[in-house]
Amino acid sequence: MIIVIDKKATNNQIEQMLLQFGTYIKVVIDIDKEILAGGEDRHFDAEQLLLGGGSSQHSLWGGGIDWNSKVIDFNSIINLRPSYGNPSRDILDINVRKKFEYILKKFLL
Repeated sequence: MIIVIDKKATNNQIEQMLLQFGTYIKVVIDIDKEILAGGEDRHFDAEQLLLGGGSSQHSLWGGGIDWNSKVIDFNSIINLRPSYGNPSRDILDINVRKKFEYILKKFLL
């Protein structure tokens, strides 16, 4: 189940996002609108949901968090965007990475 939030997640929302992988939450974040979609099987699914809701492709970035260790990763196939200057699955731009991490922590931790 994909949960879309624009503020601090409730315990119930976090539990719902954890259902897919148990201790890991995949997320896609619109870094401009500060919207997080989490709990999907594939980043692509949340990306499509956010695009349908008016997000811009260049603002969407994927990654996740290991819930037990609270380690955040910045890795997703949707991040592979040479035309946006990101020729990697990891978020390479330090400013984008910082904003992604800030929003993830703000909403989930």
